[in-house]
Amino acid sequence: MSSTIGDMKSLLQRLLQGGYVGLLEADVARLRAENRALMNSLLGTAGFPPVEFPEAPKPQPLPRLRKRSWHQIQAWRETGAVRDAAQSLDDREEARANGPVPHS
Repeated sequence: MSSTIGDMKSLLQRLLQGGYVGLLEADVARLRAENRALMNSLLGTAGFPPVEFPEAPKPQPLPRLRKRSWHQIQAWRETGAVRDAAQSLDDREEARANGPVPHS
């Protein structure tokens, strides 16, 4: 069982590190250029001037996500819960336009 997981992991790494992603990006750039040319050809046939398309955005490298420890996650959740509780308490005080309600 663990050998299949290791095989899948190595296959995924080879796909991502290899030239496959680069080939796909090159193909996308080629198709965009082809679409621009076809669009301008159709517009020219209909009597409209060619359209200038903005340059395609450059692919940005993804930031490396940091792995958080359980202590960090727990502290983050606790501060969020305290903030939400304080906010809901403020909302309750604002909802009471005539002051606190007496208990009988």
